[in-house]
Parts: sequence; C-alpha cells; structure tokens
Amino acid sequence: MIAIVDYDAGNIKSVEKALAHLGEECITTRVPDEIYTADKIILPGVGAFGDAMKKLEDSGLADVIKNAALNGTPLLGICLGLQLMFESSSEAEGVSGLGILKGKILAIPPKEGYKIPHMGWNSISIKSDSRLFKDIPQNSYVYFVHSYYLKAESEEDVAASTEYIVHIHAAVEHDNIFACQFHPEKSGDTGLKILKNFCCL
Repeated sequence: MIAIVDYDAGNIKSVEKALAHLGEECITTRVPDEIYTADKIILPGVGAFGDAMKKLEDSGLADVIKNAALNGTPLLGICLGLQLMFESSSEAEGVSGLGILKGKILAIPPKEGYKIPHMGWNSISIKSDSRLFKDIPQNSYVYFVHSYYLKAESEEDVAASTEYIVHIHAAVEHDNIFACQFHPEKSGDTGLKILKNFCCL
C-alpha cells in the first residue's frame, strides 16, 4: 500500500491516477497510523513553501513524515514535496523545511529570453547507478513547473539534473529518500516508469 500524504497541496489526483494506471494500490490520507503502516509514502505538492510547511506543522504531519523517513519507509517527494524535504527556501525566509536532507531551495534568477516559472519539458542528465531512474535512457524528457530550484548540499544525493538558467538538481535519492522537482505523473511513459521504479523498491 502506498500512502499519498494529503495536506491540501494540490496535484494529488494526478498522482492517484498515475498509480492506478500502474495497478498500484494507494490511499490518500492524513491519518498518522495509515502513513506509518504504509509500504511507501508519496509527498506531493504544488504551491508556496511557507504555506505548505504551516499546514504540515499544524496538522502534525511534519513529524509523521520525518519519523516514517527515519524508520526506513521509502519516501518520494514530488515538486513542492521535494522542496519541503530540505532545510529552507528563499521563498519563505525564516521558515524551516522538514530537513530530511541537507540543501537549500533558491529562486531561479531572471534572465532575458527565459520565462519564470520554468514550465515545460526538459531533458535530464541521469546518474548511472540511480535506483529511481533504472532503465530510463539518458537525456529523457520530463515535465517541470517551478520558480524555485534545489541546490543539494551533497552531490552524491543528486540522481538527476537539468539546465534552465542555472544548474538544477532535478531529483535526489539517499537511502530510502527520493524526490523529483519535476512531475513524474505528468511526464508520460518516462514518468510512469520512474513511479514504477519507486513502487518496486
């Protein structure tokens, strides 16, 4: 059973549909016991870092997610879900993230000829031994929608990267922790394969 964490942060329905398409059993929940007993956890999200952290803290879900991660349950963050798993974001100065992994979320700087938010398909450079990207061809295209990007503290945690004005850490994996800045549930067959790889861990 895969638990999708429900904290009113959007893109949950598209994740549910993608998992159903893959034949995976999932539950969308904010009940701690259901999250703790799940085989895997997905933390989705679209929106603002500060608002999302407040929802997670006020509901008690921040501690649930951190505890589940510490207990070794495979956890996948998607888009804002990735950003929340790190220490801080320049979008919300003074607001602490979950701090499951070390790194910071920074604003994509403006540049003439480029639009922000970064919205659309970009190719990714994939780390050769990545579990999340197993059997996915190098330079595959995935779908991004974001104005802030990850700069992970450890390059060893970076599973995939892309270029859009700056060098973007597009996905990470560290032990049982996985995250994608892009939306695998909106990235066609490549995205479905990424989700299937996570489900099969």
